[in-house]
Amino acid sequence: MAFTGRSAAPVPVLDVGGTHVTAALVDPATGHPVPSSVIRRPLGSHADADGILDDIALTALRLPVGHGPFWGVAMPGPFDYDTGIGRFTGIGKFESLSGVDVGAGLRRRLDDRAERLCFLNDADAFALGEHRAGAAQGHDRVVCLTLGTGIGSSFLRAGLPVHDGPDVPPCGHVHRLDIDGRPLEDTVSRRAIRLHHARLAASHREPDPRQEFALPDVHEIAAAAEQGDTAAAEAFRYAFDALGRALAPWIDRFQATAVVIGGSMAQSWDLIHPAFARGLARADRAPVRVLPARQPASAPLIGAAHWVRSAAGTS
Repeated sequence: MAFTGRSAAPVPVLDVGGTHVTAALVDPATGHPVPSSVIRRPLGSHADADGILDDIALTALRLPVGHGPFWGVAMPGPFDYDTGIGRFTGIGKFESLSGVDVGAGLRRRLDDRAERLCFLNDADAFALGEHRAGAAQGHDRVVCLTLGTGIGSSFLRAGLPVHDGPDVPPCGHVHRLDIDGRPLEDTVSRRAIRLHHARLAASHREPDPRQEFALPDVHEIAAAAEQGDTAAAEAFRYAFDALGRALAPWIDRFQATAVVIGGSMAQSWDLIHPAFARGLARADRAPVRVLPARQPASAPLIGAAHWVRSAAGTS
């Protein structure tokens, strides 16, 4: 199937995650993905470099022909988004892509279907999508968070990501903050919540590291909390109260009027929102709106397409 007869060709986009890759065509007339074009496939972040690039390219090549030659590619960090080179060292995923020219590898595999790849951070793509078509619309300064394996973040001002300056954390990355004398992701992450829940459920005994893989996952802990399990509820309260306290001074510095939250953990909104709001309130600061993402699945695709059109001077 080819796309024809449009005033402008659809924009091809990729959203690369630690466990999956999504490809889609975004209609420039609506700014939204063409529903029939969206393809989501598993991706092994521990494979060798050729295996990872092959899987991403195979997903991309399943898109219908007739799209534009510029691709938007949302990638997790650390990554050199200007050169397309991976910097994944010591983070437990995509290690084989460290030092690899991902852009060149994908262009070679995509052959004549890709003239240029426009890379951007996956949290920035999410934020741009929510600003264009979701909960961040109408906010000049907004902080967007993605809660999954870890904490992704983007500080948007006038619809553009802000990565440096005194008003944002280093590189705009909330996960680089500390809380209560230790790195924030030691308190707020998939692993941290699972470990803390295990301690609470076992009367504060440390879980056996060899059995960590067998611990309940976050969605299971959330389900238990919703059924009245006090240890599960406390694991969520502790984590997201800490996130609110850590983020509060940066919301003030940035003068954000809203915080938009997405990612897989945001599905447990009734657990996350009250704890996060309490953490914010414990800081002496003005109230800020805390909103769930309105385009949780599509926002990274919308944002990646907007990035391409900005690079091409057509947005």
